[in-house]
Amino acid sequence: MITVHHLNNSRSQRVLWLLEELGLPYEIRHYQRDPQTMLAPPALREVHPLGKSPVVTDGDATLAESGAIIEYLLEQYGNGRLLPAPGTPERLRYRYWLHFAEGSAMPPLLLKLVFDRVASGPMPFFARPIARKISRQMLDRLVLPNLKRQLDFMEAELARSEWFAGAEFSAADIQMSFPLEAATQRAGLGASRPKLVAFLKRIHARPAYKRALARGGPYSFAED
Repeated sequence: MITVHHLNNSRSQRVLWLLEELGLPYEIRHYQRDPQTMLAPPALREVHPLGKSPVVTDGDATLAESGAIIEYLLEQYGNGRLLPAPGTPERLRYRYWLHFAEGSAMPPLLLKLVFDRVASGPMPFFARPIARKISRQMLDRLVLPNLKRQLDFMEAELARSEWFAGAEFSAADIQMSFPLEAATQRAGLGASRPKLVAFLKRIHARPAYKRALARGGPYSFAED
């Protein structure tokens, strides 16, 4: 039995969605973030040394990292589903977006979250103006310009085709869901990027996505 070690409001929601798209049986072990730190509980380190989610166990195999988990599940159980044909331009685009999601899209979103918290978090009153100034400068000079370039790039790519790898829905779209859902909350993804907004509406309407939400529990990113 495939077991998903699922942390609330995390990337592991994508794994549940993939399993629902494939129609595979699986069980979930739920973990809750610390309400103060928002970090994963220590119990996850008993499954994988880094104590992060997603982690999937399947027999003797223990896998972490969303992209690696997606590739494993498709290789073992996909039977060619959710993958463009080998040797096609669509397969090349698929591979690119599968890795872009974590390698390029998530780092600036994480930096924005960190600097926003620095600016608004508790600290001695004499340090607050300095911290806010540094945070603002880093956001304006580094983080926000990078975010804009990436969102503009993704918007342009979806003007080429309905899905990230081409005309057909693929696991690359599942992988890209989390950065775009996070961007909606953290980067003001809105009417200025209609292709990305339409993408989110399409994935949120998929029956398998809704089934994954029902099994995974509350997920604050599932908002158009």
